[in-house]
Amino acid sequence: MACFLASAFLLVLQTYAAPPDFVQDRYDITLDSVGLDPGLPFNISGDEPSHPPPGTSKRAPHSIIIGVRKGGTRALLEMLDIHPEVAAAATEVHFFDWDENYAKGFEWYRELMPYSYPKQITVEKTPGYFTSALAPERICAMNSSIKLLLILRDPAERVISDYTQVYFNRLENHKPVQAIENLLVRNGALNIRYKAIQRSLYDVHMRNWLRYFPLEQIHIVDGDALIRDPLPELQRVERFLNLPPRIVSSNFYFNQTKGFYCIRSDGRERCLHESKGRPHPAVNSTVLQQLRSYLQEHNRTFFRLVRRTFDWQ
Repeated sequence: MACFLASAFLLVLQTYAAPPDFVQDRYDITLDSVGLDPGLPFNISGDEPSHPPPGTSKRAPHSIIIGVRKGGTRALLEMLDIHPEVAAAATEVHFFDWDENYAKGFEWYRELMPYSYPKQITVEKTPGYFTSALAPERICAMNSSIKLLLILRDPAERVISDYTQVYFNRLENHKPVQAIENLLVRNGALNIRYKAIQRSLYDVHMRNWLRYFPLEQIHIVDGDALIRDPLPELQRVERFLNLPPRIVSSNFYFNQTKGFYCIRSDGRERCLHESKGRPHPAVNSTVLQQLRSYLQEHNRTFFRLVRRTFDWQ
């Protein structure tokens, strides 16, 4: 019923959709924010071809990487794009979590997808979807049987990574920055209203998704394991998406300088943008323990929801 009502609402939005206007300055969508390295060759669909390849068309996604922010969504998408039967959208679309974009309608959204062949599946990723209150219902209205990919990492480490990204972005834009402890603690207590902490309450957000999708339609990728050894995680994703096994160990090599795995395919090598894998700041041990203690019960609840445990501290 919820999906039916949302479908009707989506139809109204499509009928009165605003004209396409995807990249808006106020959203600050840059090469850095989408994780591309401009100095390296790239497979993920970017500029529109002047003449679409014969036999291709733009289709709604068959699968969406819904999050989590700073969990490894860009790495997952790029690694999955190795597969010849995957067509990946180049940018974070923010269709289901930004009202301004959702009001433009489904056809606007579909036009942002890459051209693909009939045997390929289209995949888009927007990590903001996981923590959006509206995204699950809206995606369900589009396709209630869609397959969803959720990549997670240790939630405390995710908080620190979230802070690190904002910290460097503010430095680059010549804006003032604060020490992480000043954001994590207010008046001597953990600042649970800090957005980075709220995004790491995986159980809270997962409950919302399970209202619209059965657990069997949501495949959880272990982001920490993906960093250590990408192949097993990618092979699980292949099986979940019913893709023939095409990703192999030779598609990855460990870059000693960067400290993480890079990609090798079609005779080319590429690594994630330099903004990825930035070193985390040292965090006061007492504050870090406060954070981990607070997240512990949320983690246990999440484990019960997804019938699975993770090696989080």
